[in-house]
Amino acid sequence: MDVMSTPTKSTVYDPLRLCVYATIALLAWVFGPLAVLGFAALGFAGYWRARRAGLTRSRCFLRDTRLVLTYLGVLAAAGVAGIAWTAYGWLT
Repeated sequence: MDVMSTPTKSTVYDPLRLCVYATIALLAWVFGPLAVLGFAALGFAGYWRARRAGLTRSRCFLRDTRLVLTYLGVLAAAGVAGIAWTAYGWLT
């Protein structure tokens, strides 16, 4: 077996993030605003804990953890509004 033709761990791209994104999109589609609220709350709790531990810069696109927390808070509020809108639709 030729060592040069065998890809190594560092050269092969693992698209795990794409699988994670697709799974989250599926859950959001199936569970709607409840999934948005759940993922936003989970992310907010994680970033809140990390910020209290000293993290100020994230690998997230927004970089600053205060911006990330704001973004996740807005998503959580949108999830609550979506749940309220859906419940209102069921009741009327």
